[in-house]
Amino acid sequence: MKVLKMIQYNAPVVLTFALVSLAATIAGMLSGGAATKLLFCVYRCPITDPLAWVRIFTHVLGHANLTHYVSNMMLFLLLGPIIEEKYGSLPLLGMIAVTGLVTGGMNLLLFPHSALLGASGVVFMLIVLSSMVRLEEGKIPLTMLLVVFIYLGQELYNGIAVQDSVSQLTHILGGVCGCGFGWAASRLQADAE
Repeated sequence: MKVLKMIQYNAPVVLTFALVSLAATIAGMLSGGAATKLLFCVYRCPITDPLAWVRIFTHVLGHANLTHYVSNMMLFLLLGPIIEEKYGSLPLLGMIAVTGLVTGGMNLLLFPHSALLGASGVVFMLIVLSSMVRLEEGKIPLTMLLVVFIYLGQELYNGIAVQDSVSQLTHILGGVCGCGFGWAASRLQADAE
């Protein structure tokens, strides 16, 4: 019992996201994919479907299987607490929601015959945003440039060279969101000083 008292729920948004995402993934697996299709996957459907508006945000919680979940959550759990500590829980939740809206919306517009699920766009947002944590006005961090070059450059290449361009677009859009959030946060901080 003493050990449990020592464990701290240190990043509430990150930990809750990871747990809800795990529950969504397991529900999808147990239902043969029905729960995932119903709630945790964005795809073209009539705009009168009320769940279409829910799925545009909740698709970031669904994963095809545990391997997909683990590959996203490893980086999410590594980078998320840094971002949540730096910017706060509510702003991080907003960043996740906006990234989900952007990636889900662009998937609907550009890939009407493809479904999208998973937190990879959010993970790429965190990757880029974490490289901008110490952004100073008038300066561009070399770490951010390297992240953009390595990760987003690879995704651009894969988007052109590999037939599966949907996931690459999600990664790129997540990175663009992270860059935008980092730039906006640095501007707000500069204006406050």
